[in-house]
Amino acid sequence: MFNRFNEKGGTGHVDNEINGNWISPPTIHEARVKAKAKRRIRKNSSRDSGRGDSLSDNGDSIRGVQVPPSSPKGKLLDRKSRLGKGRGLPKKGGAGGKGVWGHPGEVYDLEEIDVRDPNYDEDQENCVYETVVLPLDEQDFEKTVTPIVQEYFEHGDTNEVALLGDLNLGPMRSSVPKLAVSLALEAKASQRELTSHLLTELCGRVLTLADVEEAFDQLLKELPDLVLDTPGAPQLVGQFIARAVGDQILSKSYIDSYKGKVNCEHARAALDRAAVLLKMNSGGSCRENLWGTGGGQRPVTQLIKEVSLLLKEYVLSGDAAEAERCLRELEVPHFHHELVYEAIVMVLESKGEKISEMILQLFKSLWESSVITVDQTRRGFERVYSDIAEINIDVPCAYSALEQFVEKCFTGGVIDKKLRDMCPCRGRKRFVSEGDGGRLKLDTC
Repeated sequence: MFNRFNEKGGTGHVDNEINGNWISPPTIHEARVKAKAKRRIRKNSSRDSGRGDSLSDNGDSIRGVQVPPSSPKGKLLDRKSRLGKGRGLPKKGGAGGKGVWGHPGEVYDLEEIDVRDPNYDEDQENCVYETVVLPLDEQDFEKTVTPIVQEYFEHGDTNEVALLGDLNLGPMRSSVPKLAVSLALEAKASQRELTSHLLTELCGRVLTLADVEEAFDQLLKELPDLVLDTPGAPQLVGQFIARAVGDQILSKSYIDSYKGKVNCEHARAALDRAAVLLKMNSGGSCRENLWGTGGGQRPVTQLIKEVSLLLKEYVLSGDAAEAERCLRELEVPHFHHELVYEAIVMVLESKGEKISEMILQLFKSLWESSVITVDQTRRGFERVYSDIAEINIDVPCAYSALEQFVEKCFTGGVIDKKLRDMCPCRGRKRFVSEGDGGRLKLDTC
């Protein structure tokens, strides 16, 4: 290190000396260039890191090996911290964002209650949370229960209706028997039988004896309105009351409690009907078949007898609409082929064209109203075709009468050509006797 006298005569440290060699001091312009180059190096190193570019001493950029950026969306969408703090990891572990609680599917543990929390409540520890189902109001009750009862009339499964116990019926519980009976008043006899069976099954599971009694009280009060839609409502409600007493879901003293307290004539008629039915049955118990055995539950012999009576009444009255109504009330669409069979046999056994024309008109009426299907019609004709040989023993000329009636039915559009061609016809007979010479002789009948 060398010391030199400065211009003022003093000594001082010389900074312009490197390795013992004297250098001229830098100018102001060179100092500014170097400072600007350093700033550019710091700025580009943080912005263009990984691109392989560098700067020379004089600030010129030098292109190096191209390195793809770390983020495909650029640094503007980079979620890393730009303040130079932290470890450079994504914010919130990559699950950040507005309104985001964490990673998808992340499960949080139960929050432990802090006793030192100012909002701590001792009763909160013993609190039990349950799902509360609001009770049904009148409008929601009808929308919910009516389809269930109507579906029950189709399938007859009381377990499906018993699911009403899962609903919060509340004060509308007594309206279940009332609604079921009201719908059954306009239904068939078999569906009324199902309704009585339903009330018996629901009592004890969904309903109580008090609910059933309250339901019949409401029905007796609303009889003046029910009569407007169903004229026979008083008699039908009386039968429901008698059946309920017989099934022991109504007390035997229920009818006696109304003696001398009824001013409505319809309610009085219903109670009188129930009292008469209970007196007719020994022991005060109402028989189970109060409504009759409906549909295919009846014996076949009984169905055949009713079909035969139906045809005889039609021949006497000639009212096809009444015959159609009676056939519908039988509720045996699978047994309509018996009507076709019995009607054709009646035509074969009759003499003259009157019954034949009436039966043909009946077939046309039932065909146009779709009461009797094509399958049932075919089965009835095929049964006659198979039994014609036995029928011909008791009814002479049955073959020719059958051919004529079948041709009329085909012309009238009751049967198709295929079913007409299936009609059996009696062939010609060969009489072999002395003197006939083997001649062929047609049937005279």
